[in-house]
Amino acid sequence: MSRKTTPPAIPLPKNWTGHVKSAMLHVIALAQYAITYSRSWAADSLNTRVRQAAEIDQLRQEVLLQKEENRIKDARIALIDPRHRPHYPSPERLAILELRAARGWSLEQTARVFLVTGPTIASWTRRLDEQGPDALVQIPSPVNKFPEMVTSVVQRLKALCASMGKTQIAKTLARAGLHLGVTTVGRRLKAKPGPAPQPVPEPEPTPDETPAGRVVTAKRPDHVWHVDLTLVPTTGGFWVPWLPNALTQRWPFCGWVALVVDHFSRRVMGYTVFDQQPTSLAIRTFLGRLMSKCGVKLKYIICDQGEQFSCPKFETWCQNRQGITPRFGAVGEHGSIAIIERAIRTIKGIACGLWMIPLRRADFRGEVQYILDWYHEHRPHTALGGRTPNEVYDHSLPAHRRPRFEPRPRWPRGSPCARPWALVKGKPGVELELEVTYYAGRRHLPIVQLRAAA
Repeated sequence: MSRKTTPPAIPLPKNWTGHVKSAMLHVIALAQYAITYSRSWAADSLNTRVRQAAEIDQLRQEVLLQKEENRIKDARIALIDPRHRPHYPSPERLAILELRAARGWSLEQTARVFLVTGPTIASWTRRLDEQGPDALVQIPSPVNKFPEMVTSVVQRLKALCASMGKTQIAKTLARAGLHLGVTTVGRRLKAKPGPAPQPVPEPEPTPDETPAGRVVTAKRPDHVWHVDLTLVPTTGGFWVPWLPNALTQRWPFCGWVALVVDHFSRRVMGYTVFDQQPTSLAIRTFLGRLMSKCGVKLKYIICDQGEQFSCPKFETWCQNRQGITPRFGAVGEHGSIAIIERAIRTIKGIACGLWMIPLRRADFRGEVQYILDWYHEHRPHTALGGRTPNEVYDHSLPAHRRPRFEPRPRWPRGSPCARPWALVKGKPGVELELEVTYYAGRRHLPIVQLRAAA
């Protein structure tokens, strides 16, 4: 005869119900901690199926998190009366109808997803073929006469590359053959036919030398190098609800990336990724191998006063073994190592365009390499007059100095254009089409080209 057993009673602390919500945050953060650690092991596995399973699991979690984000946002909009909710712009209405056709949704399904009413979707469908600037549903990027065509090119580039400010858009289009002033781009972003997103303010150009004391000026490539470390988190951040309220700053929660930037050309000469904060010996080994690979003889190395650089062994290694003079940024002084800080800010800003940071070490390094290759070849720099690091380092002809397109039909061929000045290619009055491709298929690495419309 079986004997009934009762489970042992678990003593609970007094007032435990008052801490349930805090405990939920702790449990979720602990689960994320464990999952990230387990996925990092699987992502580096020699077994292909294990690696694929880790990637599939990460993608599934990302989809679920995105759905939860959308649900939370929709819950806020749903509290507003439908008559008082913000209206969708005309191009977005066409995008909604296109998505409805692709998904096969009914009127009610489409209305429920986009928080509108069924008759609203039906009205958009009936008035789909209306023409003119007052049409209820419009194509997002029309290509017509000169002002509209230029507006379309600028606004579409801003929509595809939202992180670009008006200065960066002007320099990028100049490299593609369309020379526009910064103020012109600003006006086109605000002009009709469609609302343009607000441009991201472009940071002020950083100084080329240290702010005070003895000045170091780069006279040629490989004359002055900058070196620094930065953290790249793999989970979006370091916060956890328990003390010390931060994850351990090591792999798989972040990667320590060491960068070396040439002062003269702003080119990243090399990088490496460490699992945890590197020692001075590891940094010296990395620099020695990089200089041997590049075959250069430096004059100065500029760095901050971190423990890897301020130790006596680093100074001895620079002066005695390499004949290099180390220079250190002032503690708490803004702009003392501005060149590499600006490069790191740009590269990490580009990395934010990644949908998710890979947990496999080889894939992580590969994404960093893709960013640097695009950064060297396709990103114009304000401090370099719109040139790219490779053009300065290799002394090649800048793309914005080549013959340009002229979309104004009556523009005199000899008249100057927006800086830098360039000759006109072909006949004035050409209509242009914007073509944006992506380096290695990465949406955060755009390559902008213009071609004459057929």
